[in-house]
Amino acid sequence: MNRRDFLKAVGLGAASLALPGCAGVSGRLAGEGAGDKPNIVIALCDDLGYGDLSCYGHPHIETPNLDGLAADGMKLTDCYAAAPVCSPARAGILTGRTPYRSGVYDWIPGNNPMHLKQEEITVATLLKKSGYATCHVGKWHCNGKFNSPEQPQPNDHGFEHWFSTQNNARPTHHNPKNFVRNGRPVGPLEGYSSALIVQEAINWLNKEWDRSKPFCLFVWFHAPHEPIATGPEFMEMYKGRKEAIYYGNVTQMDYELGRLMKTLDEMKLRDETFVMFTSDNGPETLNRYRGAHRSFGSPGPLRGMKLHMYEGGIRVPGIIRWPNRVKAGTICREPVNGTDILATLCAMAGVQVPTDRPIDGTNILPIFKGKKIKRKVPLYWRYDRALSKPFTVAMRQGDWKILADNKMTRFELYNLRDDIAEKHNLAGSEPKRIAAMKKTLAKLHTEIDAEGPKWK
Repeated sequence: MNRRDFLKAVGLGAASLALPGCAGVSGRLAGEGAGDKPNIVIALCDDLGYGDLSCYGHPHIETPNLDGLAADGMKLTDCYAAAPVCSPARAGILTGRTPYRSGVYDWIPGNNPMHLKQEEITVATLLKKSGYATCHVGKWHCNGKFNSPEQPQPNDHGFEHWFSTQNNARPTHHNPKNFVRNGRPVGPLEGYSSALIVQEAINWLNKEWDRSKPFCLFVWFHAPHEPIATGPEFMEMYKGRKEAIYYGNVTQMDYELGRLMKTLDEMKLRDETFVMFTSDNGPETLNRYRGAHRSFGSPGPLRGMKLHMYEGGIRVPGIIRWPNRVKAGTICREPVNGTDILATLCAMAGVQVPTDRPIDGTNILPIFKGKKIKRKVPLYWRYDRALSKPFTVAMRQGDWKILADNKMTRFELYNLRDDIAEKHNLAGSEPKRIAAMKKTLAKLHTEIDAEGPKWK
């Protein structure tokens, strides 16, 4: 059996062809009756571009398991990270809040005072209190002082079991030395980061998970972030290409995710497990701006990349599988954001969303019935060091997106349904629309800016 056939053999199986629009749900939604709480897997890649998967149009990278996941469930065409850079995006997933509210403004260097504060309430904490077993494996990157009592760690934010790194796997993604398991450094490991992360998740499911409880498992890959390292069998698939190390790294991550999905099948957990796969921001810009030669991620048809407020920085792949509730082969064009994960998982589990603080995300369960999402807070992003300066702030309402500088003096306006590549600035031809959006954005921006803490 050759490598491509092997990848497919580990894959997720065939499903129906994709259908236009957001298709319906068969059966009850979780939360409608006793015992309905689903198991949950949130798989997150690091720096995976919108165009980096075969099912999102990449002409060369092979991702049979993710292609199968999309065919078995729902592919989101308008899925967004909570920020165009890693740490804020992760904070947004965990809290359901725009990361500037919680003070996670940028990627967090080691020993930095910036961190996700103890006062923040995470989805893992909420689910744990409601009876879920919780586990985090992979990249954490929500504090600077990792595995230190000076700042909250994964267990302080609701994860009973954790096998994590502060930022990247070091010194590379091959044979890393910096993983910590439940507060204890693991020491040198043999193998590649994606495989080590997935194996820990599989071991936890098989040996430590209390099966009287539903589980919530966060699998946060380092791949395909620098410093990249790829197994030779995966690089061989792209032999002769300068991008082999990157393309192979994505395929290796796909293979490992396939192993995890196969484990769920073997444990007969497929039908009762909600799986979501996405990325923390757009593809790395190192290869373009800093002379690196191993970052070959693709934003597909989008403008910009990681660190940009244009779509390439924040729009990412998004795939959901939830058997008997999400119709196989569905394509959904409704905008979904990383901040929506908290409210959605809470709704699935029958858990109250915090009411003592602003929650920006929204429960997206209506899209599984083909309905639109009703948002109280528009989709909002901010990154002060954006490479798209002067535009460091963005907001989307419906099909329309406005970009602005921090002082709210310069603006651009795009209709993303007609202009996914953001080529045609309509700020001058839509005076009423941009005036209304400016007003909404300025108010939201001021409110969020006032809430964020100031670090020393």
